[in-house]
Amino acid sequence: MRHRLMGGVASALLAIVASGVSAGGVMAKTQHVNMVVRWNQTMLSTFAVAGVPAPASSRLAAIVAAAAFDAVDGIQRKYTPIHVPAAAPQGASPQAAAAASTYTALVLLFPAQKPSLDAALAESLASLDDEDSNGRSIAAGVAWGNQVGSEIVAWRGGDGFAATPPAYVFDTTPGQWQPTPGGSGPPRFRTLATTEPFALTSPSQFRPAGPPALTSARYALDLNEVKAYGGQISSVRTAYQTETAVFWQVDTPPSLWDRVADSLAAAHHFNLIQTARLLAFLNIAMADASFAVWDAKTFYNSWRPVTAIQNAEADGNDATSADTTWMPLLVTPYFQEYPSAHAGISSAATHVLTSYFGGQVDFTMTSAGLPGVERSFTSFDAALQQVGDARIYAGFHFRFSCDDGAVLGQEVGAWVQSTLMQPAPEDGNN
Repeated sequence: MRHRLMGGVASALLAIVASGVSAGGVMAKTQHVNMVVRWNQTMLSTFAVAGVPAPASSRLAAIVAAAAFDAVDGIQRKYTPIHVPAAAPQGASPQAAAAASTYTALVLLFPAQKPSLDAALAESLASLDDEDSNGRSIAAGVAWGNQVGSEIVAWRGGDGFAATPPAYVFDTTPGQWQPTPGGSGPPRFRTLATTEPFALTSPSQFRPAGPPALTSARYALDLNEVKAYGGQISSVRTAYQTETAVFWQVDTPPSLWDRVADSLAAAHHFNLIQTARLLAFLNIAMADASFAVWDAKTFYNSWRPVTAIQNAEADGNDATSADTTWMPLLVTPYFQEYPSAHAGISSAATHVLTSYFGGQVDFTMTSAGLPGVERSFTSFDAALQQVGDARIYAGFHFRFSCDDGAVLGQEVGAWVQSTLMQPAPEDGNN
């Protein structure tokens, strides 16, 4: 049985555990908070401080969520592990393991934030009951959590995200992606298309059929919609629709959807392993959806509305017309258009959440970039519909890209839930 504490992270953990034990050997006993939720919120704060870009955020959130799940389930042993086989010492605290695994993963991924993470871990451990009143349960949980967090980060460090992508060849054929205002060079985040998924057999497993022909009625319909609603100057977009575009753009998908999951898990009194499994399904589904979306973006290499509208004279469609001065409401993300990443990733998220809480459920969402603004919904489908609308109001996407992205995300979410973290045969369902 392995219980290695690794490097500087291990030293910090040992010091934090020691500082949490009083002279009498007993930690403070005020355990009230679900530690998975607490550290999921710490993860989101860490991402915000680091300024993690949206395309990279889902992969990182999945790494952290996988560490938390394997750490907790390695003690409780109710489900099949994501990566690290259950080998926790008997009596280890699952709450301590949840905190330590997330702490370790975050410190390894964001070493500059170690001081604040140290403080957060010390506070978390000081809040825990200790079953043997001598710190051993908490210390064992911390050691196990550190091992799991370290192994998960090392595993995903070889997933291909950090690889050097092949040279990008620009193509000026109508319909092919061209550089958009606000960027230069090849499209960004191309290695997402070749990153090893957590659950999918490959990023191309559910590759969609592709955008409609430039000469089709559907293409003209959707181009004219984004042309009318998504420009910097629009006579039809309302103030609420403008706010909608900004709301869904100024925060990352994990932040938007994890906050919903945290609140619903608390409202439904989820225990530690239920919460860890929910968040692992949610974030892995979003990560695998991002890989699938970028596979399709790379394969189809489609131009953005800003290029399509300014060059509509070249699309061969009599139902479109060029406007060489048209610009989108918000700065277009610097990568290919089809399919919509936000629609695909959010669809994967809503599939998971619907499977847990049902299609009709009241919830409220916030966006870190719009403090004080809330959006309330009575179903996950309504929220997902607003994601697609937002990408059109922002001037980023055609409607068909949002529709196809949503289908892709549902397929990914269903696959993740049917593949990972299945009930352990000897324990049955939780």
